[in-house]
Amino acid sequence: MRWALVKVCLAVTAMVVVAFAVPLGLVVQEMASDRAFSNAERQAATIGPTLSITTDPTQLSKAVESTQMGAARRMAVHVPAIGDSPPVSIGQGRAGERAIAETRRMGRATTAKLSGGGSALLQPTALGSGDIAVVEVFVPESEVSNGVATAWLVLAGVGLALIVGSVAVADRLGARLVRPAERLADAAHQLGEGRLGARVPEAGPKELRSAALAFNAMADQVVELLANERELAADLSHRLRTPLTVLRLNTASLGDGPAAEQTRAAVEQLEREVDTIIRTAREQRPATGMTGAGAGCDASEVIRDRMDFWSALAEDEGREVRLAGVDRTVRIPVARPELAAALDAMLGNVFRHTPEGTPFAVDVHDAGDAVIVLVSDAGPGIADPDAALRRGNDGGRDGSTGLGLDIVRRVAESTGGDVRLGRSVLGGTEVRVWIGLDGRSAGGPGGGRPGRGRRGNRRNRGRATP
Repeated sequence: MRWALVKVCLAVTAMVVVAFAVPLGLVVQEMASDRAFSNAERQAATIGPTLSITTDPTQLSKAVESTQMGAARRMAVHVPAIGDSPPVSIGQGRAGERAIAETRRMGRATTAKLSGGGSALLQPTALGSGDIAVVEVFVPESEVSNGVATAWLVLAGVGLALIVGSVAVADRLGARLVRPAERLADAAHQLGEGRLGARVPEAGPKELRSAALAFNAMADQVVELLANERELAADLSHRLRTPLTVLRLNTASLGDGPAAEQTRAAVEQLEREVDTIIRTAREQRPATGMTGAGAGCDASEVIRDRMDFWSALAEDEGREVRLAGVDRTVRIPVARPELAAALDAMLGNVFRHTPEGTPFAVDVHDAGDAVIVLVSDAGPGIADPDAALRRGNDGGRDGSTGLGLDIVRRVAESTGGDVRLGRSVLGGTEVRVWIGLDGRSAGGPGGGRPGRGRRGNRRNRGRATP
């Protein structure tokens, strides 16, 4: 589009330059020719008074030599035969007899092209005897075209400058038109690739501003729809997995017997079906970044909200719950549904893999360029933490979606952080989640700050100790 505008402007400017420069150059050339022949006519007229007085060759020769053209040997006088006197030609004549005779017959000035180049002005002059003499003035080609070449060069330069200037202006105007369109296309590609934070500056011509406004509104609507979908998926997890966990725990008190076995089998089958639904929803979720407009939440507020949800089940099972670091605002670059899903995954593991009555703690630390979330319990612990982290990638175990810690890891890694499993001060498992605030790894392997991670861990343990 930009080059099309430049080409159109180039063609139009070139046509205008040709339409004006060529006629103007021809006018300059005609003016130079008229100027040369007008000067020749004035020089020829200076001999008129002498011819009206005398036709004596000696006197005429002196009169011709006294003129500018005569001194330059560019003037000649052709006197016809008068009475018994023969015709006389004074000076260096270049025109042929036929052209001279034709001028006498016509009685007006004529010009004749010379074979050697240049032209001859033939000016008829009446003599006292009534005959007509012809004054010939040679006009060289250089005088006829004097200044014409310079004029053509000036016109060509002006025309070229106009073309270059118009192309430059057209290019700038085209860039102003094309740049917003390119930004719109680039944002559309980004949105298609799943980067939901892509937006278009509302700049440029009115039509492109309207298109940018419509695109931004559409992108906001897409983000809102996906956020609603995530909320629904998270709500499905919260509403179904938690009652299923309670049912599974309660089946342990049913004892033995066909009815109890059928109930446990039904609960396990229902868990598998729910896991399949959650896994399918997770796989169909677009891989989007966390840096779009409106991303981020208060980690403390989300933790308090989810703990209110899990506290009822914890109370039923006689679990002691400890919270630390949630009394102040801690902003993180993670969407609220994502953090809620990660917390539910970690807390669900506590209820699933530890006996009833096992206490647990949730601790939040702000480490400057990272936020650390700790979930600790007093359960039996994890024999192989590396295998537990890998387990989220296969989903091959019954009763597990393979997404619990995988969800947590995805949330942490989206900010440049990581997840680590270890032994908590309560004696069980400690899940430590590093959430980066500046896009750098906050304490993962090779992250350049392992010592800082250990210091943060000691602080966490101190605050989680009963």
